[in-house]
Amino acid sequence: MKYFDSHAHYYDERFSEEHEGGADALLSRLFSENVSYIINVGTRNETNLQAIAQAKRYDGMYTALGLHPTDLRYIDYGIEQALAELKSLLTDKSSKCVALGEIGLDYHYPDTDKERQREYFVRQMQLAEELSLPVVIHDRDAHGDVMEVIREFPGVKGVLHSFSGSCEMAEELISLGYLISFSGTLTFKNARRPKEVASVIPLSKILIETDAPYLAPHPNRGTLNHSGNLVFTNRELALIKGISEEECARITGENARRFFKIV
Repeated sequence: MKYFDSHAHYYDERFSEEHEGGADALLSRLFSENVSYIINVGTRNETNLQAIAQAKRYDGMYTALGLHPTDLRYIDYGIEQALAELKSLLTDKSSKCVALGEIGLDYHYPDTDKERQREYFVRQMQLAEELSLPVVIHDRDAHGDVMEVIREFPGVKGVLHSFSGSCEMAEELISLGYLISFSGTLTFKNARRPKEVASVIPLSKILIETDAPYLAPHPNRGTLNHSGNLVFTNRELALIKGISEEECARITGENARRFFKIV
C-alpha cells in the first residue's frame, strides 16, 4: 500500500536536527517503503528554491511554490520583486512545480498585518489564474476572508490544506472546484469538526497530507512528522468512510495525481 503525501516541507531544519542523516536519509527510506509521491511545499522564495533542489533528487517528489502569509515577515523588499521572483520559479520547467502555494491568510497572531496578507494572497491568485495553475491554500482563523478571496477567482481551482473549516464551507469549496485535504489533526481525539467534514463530503474530493514536520498524527502527536505517518491519517479516514485502508489510500492517491496532473 502506497501513500500520496499532498503537503510537506522537507527542507525544514527540524529534519536535520531531529533525524539521523537528515531529510535525505528519511526520504530514501520512505520512497522505498510505502510512499509513492510527495508535494514539497515552499513558503517564500528562499524555501521555494530549497524545495526545488530536494525535488530534483527524487522521482516521486514535486513542488508547490508560493509566498506563505506568515513568511511575509521575511520579505523586506517590494511585492513586485517578490512576485517576479516567484513567477520565474513557477515557469521554470525544471522546478517540478505542480501548484502555486502555500498561499492564503493566517490571523492566529494578534500583530497580523491583515492588509498585507490579503494583498499577497490576491496577487498570487491573479498569478495562478494567469499561469493556469491550481493553488494550495493555507487558512488559519480566517475562514470568512479566505472564502471572500476564493470567490473573486472562479477560474482558479485548488485545495484547502489541513482543513479546519465547517461542513458548509467544505461544501461550498467543492462546488467551486476545490478539494479538501486532511492532515494528522483528523486523528486527534478532540477533532470533532474535521471528522464531521470528512464524513459528509465525497471521498473523491479528499486528499491526505502530513504538513511534515508539523502536525504528527495520534499516536505520534508531538513528534517529528513524516510521510510514513500517513498510515494513521489514512486509517482514520477509512474508518470514517467505512472502507478498507487499501481502498482509501488508492482513491486519495488517484485524487492527488489527477489534481496535480501527475501521470
